[in-house]
Parts: sequence; C-alpha cells; structure tokens
Amino acid sequence: MLAAPRRRRRRPGLVCAAGESFTPAAAGKSESYVSKQSADPVPAETGVLSAPPPGEPFGHPKGLFVLFSTELWERFSFYSMRGILTLYMVNVLGAAGGHADQMYGAYLGFVYAATFGGGMLADRLLGQRRAIYIGGVLMALAQFTLATHSLLVRSGYSVRGLDPMFFSGLGLLACGNGFFKPNISTVVGTLYKPGDQRRDSAFTIFYMGINIGAFLAGFSGQIAETWGWYLGFLLAGMGMVASLVVFTAGLRQLSGKGLPPEGATLTEGRFGIPNAVLVVIGVLLFVPAAAFLISKPSYVQSMAVVIALIVLPYLLYEAFRGTREEAGRMLVIIILCCFSMLFWGFFELAGSTITRFTNEAVDRVVFGFELKASLLSQVINPLFIITLSIPFAGLWVWLDRRKLEPSSPVKFSLGLFQLGLGFFMLYIGAAQAASGGKAALIWLFLAYFFHTTGELCLSPVGLSMITKLAPARLVGMFMGVWFLSSALANVFAGRVGGMTEDHGFGAVFVGIAATTGAAALLLFVLSPLLKRMMHGIK
Repeated sequence: MLAAPRRRRRRPGLVCAAGESFTPAAAGKSESYVSKQSADPVPAETGVLSAPPPGEPFGHPKGLFVLFSTELWERFSFYSMRGILTLYMVNVLGAAGGHADQMYGAYLGFVYAATFGGGMLADRLLGQRRAIYIGGVLMALAQFTLATHSLLVRSGYSVRGLDPMFFSGLGLLACGNGFFKPNISTVVGTLYKPGDQRRDSAFTIFYMGINIGAFLAGFSGQIAETWGWYLGFLLAGMGMVASLVVFTAGLRQLSGKGLPPEGATLTEGRFGIPNAVLVVIGVLLFVPAAAFLISKPSYVQSMAVVIALIVLPYLLYEAFRGTREEAGRMLVIIILCCFSMLFWGFFELAGSTITRFTNEAVDRVVFGFELKASLLSQVINPLFIITLSIPFAGLWVWLDRRKLEPSSPVKFSLGLFQLGLGFFMLYIGAAQAASGGKAALIWLFLAYFFHTTGELCLSPVGLSMITKLAPARLVGMFMGVWFLSSALANVFAGRVGGMTEDHGFGAVFVGIAATTGAAALLLFVLSPLLKRMMHGIK
C-alpha cells in the first residue's frame, strides 16, 4: 500500500500596504469577497506539485506580471488620492478637522462594503475581467471628477455649490473599488492549479506591486501640496488609465482566466430587464446614495450601529445552531472580528487623523527641505512593509518548525499591543508639540514602525482564520462579515479621530493607546480559552 502523500506546509500570510492583508489560504483576496476560484484548498490527494513550464519569467506565468503592473498603477491611483483627501477637505472644502476625519471614515466604510457586492457580481455574472474594466473606468472617472472640482474651485467657483461634484467623485471611487479590487487578486489565484508550489511566491510578487504603488503615491502628494491639489487628483487619474492600458495590453497573457461563469449572460435578466441594465441601475443608485451619506457621516455612524445590532444576533444564532465544534469555532471568529475592528479602524487613521497631526504638529524639515504630510503618510508604511515582511515571514516559519508559533488569538493580541505602542509614540510627539514648537519626526517614524510590526503580526491571521474556522456552508457569509467588520471599523474610528477637534491630538492618541493596550491584554488572557474553542485548528 502506498503511503499517503504529505501535505505541503503552508507559508504564513503576507501583507500589503496600508492594512490590505493577504493570506495564501484565501488565495488572492484582499479587502474583498473571496471567490471559490481563488480559495480552492489544496486537495489532500495531491502528491505531486506541478512544475513550472519552461520559458516563463522567474518561473511564473507572464500573466502574473501583467496583473502586478495593473495593480501597481491602480494602487498608485488610489493612494495618491488617499494621501491628500483629508487635507483637501480641510484646506479647500473648509471642513473642520474632526468632521473631515469622520467623512474619511464614512468613505472608507463604503470602499470596504462595496467589495463584497463587486466580488459576488463577478463570480456570478460578469467575470473578473469585465468587473476590473468597470471598476477601473469608474475610478478613473472619479479621479478626473475630483481634479475638475479642484480646478473649478481654483478658478473661483463656489465651494459649496460644487459639493455634489466632490462627493459624487468619492461615491464613484467607492463603487469602482468594489468592482476592481476583489477581482484582480482573484485572477492571480486562477493562474495556478491547486497544489502548485509557485502560488505563494506569486502573491509575494503581486503584493510587492501594491507596496511599490503606495510608496510612489506619496510623491504625487508632495507635488499636489506644493503646486496644486488638482495635480494630485490628475496624477491619480492618469495612474488609473495606465492601469487599464497595461491590463488591456496583457489580456492575451491571462490564458482565458477571469471570463464570465458558464451560462451567465448580460442580455437576459429578471423581470424582463437585461442583467447589463440592472448592473447600470445598481451603479446609478449606489453612487449618489454613497455620495450623500459620505457627506453626512453621522448618518453612516447611526446606520453602522443598526447593522451591527442586526448582524451580531444573527451570527450568534448561526453559531449555536451548529455542532459543538462548529459553535466554538464560529464564536472565535465573532470574537476575533471584534478585535480586528479595533485594530483596522485605528490603523486606518493614518489617512486622516495622523495625516492632519503630521501636517499641523510635526517638524517636517529635513536638511532644509520640507517633506509634505501627504508624502510621509504614504511612504513610511510601505517602506517598512517591504523591509520587514520577509524577515517576519521567516520568523513564523522558524517558530513553526520549533512548535513555538503563537496561536491566532495571541498573534491578534501582539498586533493590538504594537498598534497601541505606536499611538503612544504619537502621544509623546503630541505632548512635545503642545509644550511649544513642533514634534520631532522620529516619533512619527516610530509610530509607523510599531503599526507595521503590529500589522505583520495580525494580518496573516485574518482571511486564513475565516477559511479554516467557518463551516463550509457558511464560509462565504463569514467572509462577507469579515469585510463588513472592516467597513464598520472605519466608520466608528472616524468618529474617534474626529474627537481631536474638542480634546486635542494628545488626548485622543493616549486614549487609543490605552484602549488597544487593554484590548491586547484581554485577548491575551482569553487566548487559551479561544484556542480550546478552535478544536484543533491552529
């Protein structure tokens, strides 16, 4: 009798810029709905791993490098806008800093929430290719809309009269991201058969493109703050166009991947309305609704509370109607989702509250040259990610071989602790600025360093945890809950960031540090219990 083939050891998850997490177990989804195509498990009976065909660059399909370049320019576009968004709302729209933070949080809430719908539409109707094109066109239109808004204000038009244009741009961005982001990562996963040993390294290459795009975006922020805000949005729009051009030029290299599912058609639909028309109607309804709600963040915060109060009891109901093992594992997912909300919500303040703090209170002059806040808010995290991700991945492998790798709950607690430590660094900087002068730049670098190391501890756990702990019948639902929790987190965290208007940066930063530190301690204490509730899942 032949011995059963040994399973290939999975590598730890990777991380991309600004909180976008990746795990090989989820095979290619970040901030998105995970399709079955990208999350197929490696069959236990797969004893021979496929060898890379000859003639492929670095042993990978050429399509990988098409997607790498496409994602690089899309992330350049997204982060070019993200880096200046809060500053633009404060300096051009005249929004109070706290209100700008809340609008930013509401915007990110829609960005995260839209990916769930975009992923499902691609899986069931559009296919990933069409979804990528739809999302790319919408985001390019959004960036050029924001650039036009900036130019019109610069020409003397009423800021208040142009508010619908500005918020429509944000609505278009959220909608476009929902179509684009979940689906390009899916196509990466489909380039490889289950069991292909190149799959993990493929995502290492792909997510390096994200970090490069995010890093380069900081320089467009420097240009925008120096010579005109419209240049930042214009560069972002050009980046999105470049992304679509690269994707179109490389379609032949995708080997037929990302096409619509069999039987899906745009010419037929429900109620006698073609599916294509229904998609257009959905976009036309989503964009103005999102635009209005982003402009009224208090409405979004109230909606988030209602959604949480509806979703949580339903999840508990699903947990307790399963077997004892299923119930325990689903309760662990729910508990860790709550702690994850705390982490990612505060982490994403990098694009709002921390950017405003950098702009207002940090000494940014280096060798006589002033570094703009939008540059610093964009380049430090991806630079640390690029530098530290490989050592961290190696650390988890080294610990795993010695049976010392921490459990998922412990990794979560380590991530929260380091996030809190980063905010304590910001508190020291704020205290220094409050005593006169400006905060030293070192406190900002230390804050981002600890935020990044916290991200590298927590990020590999997220999506992998869902795929491992959720019952097969509920994986899709819990994946949607995971991203819904990210959306809610940004909405609630925006409200916390907005408190700087009344209490100052120092009080808010030390409050966040204390909250995350206490949460880290609580989770660490609970981790042995949670580990038992996982019933053998690591």
